[in-house]
Amino acid sequence: MSARFRSPRRLPAAVGACAVLGVAGLFLYELAAVRAHRPGMRWRDELSSALERHTPADPGVLIGGAALALAGAALLLYALTPGLRGILPMASGHPEVRGGLERKAAAQVLRDRVMEVSGVRSARVSVGRSRIGVRAVSHFRELDDVRADLDAVLSVGVAELGLARELRPRVRVNRR
Repeated sequence: MSARFRSPRRLPAAVGACAVLGVAGLFLYELAAVRAHRPGMRWRDELSSALERHTPADPGVLIGGAALALAGAALLLYALTPGLRGILPMASGHPEVRGGLERKAAAQVLRDRVMEVSGVRSARVSVGRSRIGVRAVSHFRELDDVRADLDAVLSVGVAELGLARELRPRVRVNRR
């Protein structure tokens, strides 16, 4: 089975790594300077005096902490989610060849197939990771006959898409 596509996210990772490296290097330099009995940098003295004035209960400190917590949660979310969920992996006979199909394109192809069924006036097709949702409106044929034709058309259409995972169709036919 083909693995899902993942977003590379190189720029956010590089910016985050450079920021952490810069701050860590600055703190390491300051620590080494103080241990060598040199005076600390002015920003450290200003920071320590600001920390003496502000308590953790101050609104500015709470807002800053909440903003940093949200930024950290967003970075964790970006690190743990694949990112390219809109692309369905396609089956391939060769392990080095990968192909993908956008969900919207698959939905459009299947919708065109559904609209060719006799008795279907309109249809909406949505493609998820494991399921295809089809809502069709029939106007002159029996609903069971239209549903049976839709199941047959969808099974052929899904097989021709060549996806790595089999998608289960969920068909709803109404009359308006």
